[in-house]
Amino acid sequence: MPVDHPLNIVIAEDSVLLREGLSTLLARFGHRVVASVGDAETLVAAAGAHEPDIVVTDVRMPPGFSDEGLRAAVALRAARPGLAVLVLSQYVEQTYATELLDSGDGTGVGYLLKDRVGDVEEFVDALTTIAAGGTVVDPEVVRQLLRRRRDPLQRLSPREREVLALMAEGRSNTAIARALVVSEAAVGKHIGNILTKLDLPPDEDDHRRVLAVVAFLRG
Repeated sequence: MPVDHPLNIVIAEDSVLLREGLSTLLARFGHRVVASVGDAETLVAAAGAHEPDIVVTDVRMPPGFSDEGLRAAVALRAARPGLAVLVLSQYVEQTYATELLDSGDGTGVGYLLKDRVGDVEEFVDALTTIAAGGTVVDPEVVRQLLRRRRDPLQRLSPREREVLALMAEGRSNTAIARALVVSEAAVGKHIGNILTKLDLPPDEDDHRRVLAVVAFLRG
């Protein structure tokens, strides 16, 4: 059931227009935006300073515009399990989205897609439901997470798939670099991304590389 009292909210969104628009909207419904920030590092500091009832954050934020906002949300939930978090984004970021939705037994957490929010009051209701310990996840987010879980290779970029295919042929990093006409450093970076996206934990030997190849062959 949604809360029926004003909420203290921290907003993290790199678009200043959207950030200010959200602040104005939430104030219209009687809530207090205690901090409005544009990057993940400032989000973590603001959440610590203000101890809000809920954090509303985008996924891709400065400096890298990859998954900084979502990683910050996961860290905040780990440090303060009772903190409610609403991810509001254009993107579904699989790895940390799953971790966020699994945190705190899945209570007080939500993930909505910006272009699928069609009603202001429903959005605010979702926000207050999450703040009260509920879970609100856009069906499209669920669909994408389930699809990617079925086929982890879908997370890989076309270039990463090429690298993985050459790994499956037993080629060394040097041979892969020569085949793709790139540097060995670039190959190493691609392989690191592949292992991360396939959720393969750090290992003292090359076991992760073997597991990545197995995933490719299964796919």
